[in-house]
Amino acid sequence: MNPKSSYDYYLILATTVVLFIISAICICSMFYFKLEQVQELPVMVKVGYMNNMNTVMAPFLIALIVLLGICVPKRLLPAVWLNRFSAVLVLLAVIISIIWNVKIGLAFVLIVSAVLQIVVFLMALAGSKSLHFEKTGYWVRVGSSLLHLGLILFILDVFFYRYQRLHLILFWVTTVTTTIGMILCFYSDSFSSLVKKIKRIFLRKEINKN
Repeated sequence: MNPKSSYDYYLILATTVVLFIISAICICSMFYFKLEQVQELPVMVKVGYMNNMNTVMAPFLIALIVLLGICVPKRLLPAVWLNRFSAVLVLLAVIISIIWNVKIGLAFVLIVSAVLQIVVFLMALAGSKSLHFEKTGYWVRVGSSLLHLGLILFILDVFFYRYQRLHLILFWVTTVTTTIGMILCFYSDSFSSLVKKIKRIFLRKEINKN
C-alpha cells in the first residue's frame, strides 16, 4: 500500500468513526429527551440539558472539522507535503483558538478548507490531471468536488446562522452545490453519454454547414 492510499484509508476510517459517534450521540440524546420528557421540565433544566449535549458533542465536531481540513488538501498535495500542511493547519487553529476562542479557530479551518475546495473544483472543472482522486471520470470528479464544497459550506452555515443575509447565501449555495454534486456523482455515466451525444449533434450540424 503506497503512502497516499494508506493516508486515504486512515482518513476515511477516522471520518467514519467520528460520524458514527456523532450519529449515536444524536440518536441517544433524542430518545433520552423523549423518554425523560425534558420538554415538560422548567426552562433552566432544558437549557442545562442542551448545554450538556453541546459539551458532549463539541470534541467530535471539532475532530470532524479538523478531518475536513485535512481531507480537502489531499486532492492537491503529495503525502509528504500533506503531513506538513495538516500540522501547520492544526497548529494555527490551536493558536487562534487560544488567542480568541475555539469557534473562531474552527471557522478558520473551515474557511481555509472552503477556499482550497473551490480551487479543487475549478481544477476538476478544467480537467486537471494533477488532482488525486480515488475514482476516475471527469463528471465524478466534478461532482465529488461539489459535494465536498457543499458539506464544508453547510458547516460554515451553522457557524454563521445568526447573520441572516450570509446564512441565506450559504444555505442556497450549499443546496445548489450538493444537489448538482449528487446528480453528477450518481449519474456520471448517463451525463457523460448525454454530453457526447450533444457534441455529436453539433459536429453533424457543422459538417452539414460546410
